[in-house]
Amino acid sequence: MSTNLFQGKLVRLSSEDPQVMAEAFVRWNQNTEYMRLLDSDPAHLWSAKKIQEWFEKDLDSLLPVNLLFSIRSLADDSLIGFVAFDGINWTDRDTFVAIGIGEPAFWSKGYGSDAMCLMLRYGFSELNLHRISLTVFEQNPRGIRSYEKCGFKHEGRIRDFLLRDGRRSDMLHMGILRTEWESLKQE
Repeated sequence: MSTNLFQGKLVRLSSEDPQVMAEAFVRWNQNTEYMRLLDSDPAHLWSAKKIQEWFEKDLDSLLPVNLLFSIRSLADDSLIGFVAFDGINWTDRDTFVAIGIGEPAFWSKGYGSDAMCLMLRYGFSELNLHRISLTVFEQNPRGIRSYEKCGFKHEGRIRDFLLRDGRRSDMLHMGILRTEWESLKQE
């Protein structure tokens, strides 16, 4: 295992100036395919100022329940996405994780899986979490394969959750326990 908690084989996680992240999010939000896989809300555009205010509000909390990292490519240090813990429950030691690779040139090449594995390592070994969960839309096979590769198990499905282009689709629940992650590390 690497001695750098925030560096993988392809990416590193970093903190980012809220203005830099806001500008990246504005650019990524222009990609409808990205936005429709990331969120169940209708695609919409936000100003960099509004996104920056949202980031700064989360940074003000003393005991964070949300932790956001930028994802940077090791090859050229370019900002390619984000990964975040959303709603950390410190009592029960669980949280949801969200990830987005905003730069299409980095899709389907292992960057998201590498970033997710780093986030799992951080969550289980540094934050002492017990469980990490996520949701993913069934029309995102790239994401589903990536999560399975990182050790997430299918735990449930909400049928007909999402309406896109006049068609209904399911939202899948996936999760990984610390013991499952530890056994994967041993392999």
